Amino acid sequence: MATNRVSEYLAEALHSVVTQRHQPVEMIIVVNGLPDAEPVMKAVRMIVPEALVLSVPESNVSTARNLGIAHAKGEYVAFLDDDDRWDRDRLALQTAALEAAPHAVAAYCGMRVIDEAGSVLLEADQTQVDRTGIARRTTGIIAPNLLVRRASLDRVGGFHPAFRLAQDLDLVLRLGQLGEFAFVPRGLVDYRAHPGSVTRRHRELVRAIERVLLLHRAAATERGDGELVEALSESLRKNRRFAWWRALRSAKAEVRRGKPGAAAREIAWALRVAPTGLVDGALRHARLGASTERPGAPAG
Repeated sequence: MATNRVSEYLAEALHSVVTQRHQPVEMIIVVNGLPDAEPVMKAVRMIVPEALVLSVPESNVSTARNLGIAHAKGEYVAFLDDDDRWDRDRLALQTAALEAAPHAVAAYCGMRVIDEAGSVLLEADQTQVDRTGIARRTTGIIAPNLLVRRASLDRVGGFHPAFRLAQDLDLVLRLGQLGEFAFVPRGLVDYRAHPGSVTRRHRELVRAIERVLLLHRAAATERGDGELVEALSESLRKNRRFAWWRALRSAKAEVRRGKPGAAAREIAWALRVAPTGLVDGALRHARLGASTERPGAPAG
């Protein structure tokens, strides 16, 4: 866990680890950028006395997570945000999936979206995908629902320290080039959506996803991997549709609040960063009869 606060959900997140059916679990907390890490240390050790708590100067979450990985001693690594929670069977089922598939580089599971009170907003809908499905982002695979072999993380070099957002997507795409992912078809992780969560910062997220996908598509083009290039191109189109979905949703909210200027700025932003997204989304909706995407779900 990388954190820079004593989250109101921290105790619930930690309890979901110590009550795992699969034990032992090594818990590593990286306190990121707090001048005084003692409040976090005290809150953690009240629940997990044996946790290793590290403190680093302010950096991004990729650097903090990489420090935790470097100190990990286990064969498998999982990631927990300080506002999420796990089903008690999460680690047991995902480790079993990896043991049953020795060539798999990682395992992922179903992931629900919950609100601040813990009520389910979106049920888990993850499905089994191959490497092109990973690149297309046809199912939700991000750090919170991943269990990764430590050897796989070492091979890809962990999280890219240049990415402050969409670092999960970059890691998943690199892991997808190593080998297959095992899938556990149960909702074992609860991803919490609340005003402070990354998914609410849609402008930054859209730009970050675009950057990651363009870099990976350029690399696939250079390798002559046409199948992956097409999959990543579809993922880019999806990101641009997402930009418009979020912009229109935000614009409507601003109009309801009596702020037409703010609504116009949302539309102007979408026109600037994703000019093709609106038409592409409308055409896709017309072809399908109804959109099958869940643009409000976590997007890597």
